[in-house]
Amino acid sequence: MDATIRVTEVPAARGAAWIAESWKLFAAAPFAWMGLCAGWIAISFALLIVPFIGGVIANFLQPVFFASFAIAAYRQAAGERILMGDLFSGFKRNLRALVNLGAVLLMAEIAIFAGMALLGLPLLGSTSGEPQVNFSEFADALAGKEWILFLGTALLVLVKGAFWFAPQLIAFHGMGTAQAMRWSVYAAISNLGALIVYGIVVFAMLFAAILPAPWVVGLVLVIPLLTISTYVGYREVFEAPRPE
Repeated sequence: MDATIRVTEVPAARGAAWIAESWKLFAAAPFAWMGLCAGWIAISFALLIVPFIGGVIANFLQPVFFASFAIAAYRQAAGERILMGDLFSGFKRNLRALVNLGAVLLMAEIAIFAGMALLGLPLLGSTSGEPQVNFSEFADALAGKEWILFLGTALLVLVKGAFWFAPQLIAFHGMGTAQAMRWSVYAAISNLGALIVYGIVVFAMLFAAILPAPWVVGLVLVIPLLTISTYVGYREVFEAPRPE
């Protein structure tokens, strides 16, 4: 471990405070943050429709975009104006390590989904051979196997939580992928209570966001808060100064 970097163990309640502090940054520049998130979602979906390689590229680039969000939040906290070009600032900060992180996360997700399939989780699709998704048939096939879905979801959350700080560490400290992952795991274990509270708040926000009609209205507010909170949490755990 790098002796120049310190991890602060924060109280569990700080997990909820990360969202509250994120709201302050969002409220100061709501349209800028909505624009950044809209651009990220548009690019990601555009890549997903590219045959064969598009989905892989989209997954590889997710840590790059989250590094960009952290950099934008840092600039805003320092009193600078957020620009649309900030969406690509992560491409200028240790890009190879960020892309490698995306590759590691994708492989971990593939391994989890493969394990779920081996345990007997049914595929989401139509048993009639037609290409459309049939949720009714999937629900029937899932009966008695719900534990596989819960287990897989728990593993995905565990992986995401363990490496939650890694993009920021790569972008701000110039770490390699493996080093950032080790530090992120150490920080996550040291602040498990705060991350659990944060996760509960995030789940509640997402659930509340999809209840109204149209549900997209709620997500317009929630998604920017989630992207900003990755920086706010990192800033506190790694002892970066808070803006007044």
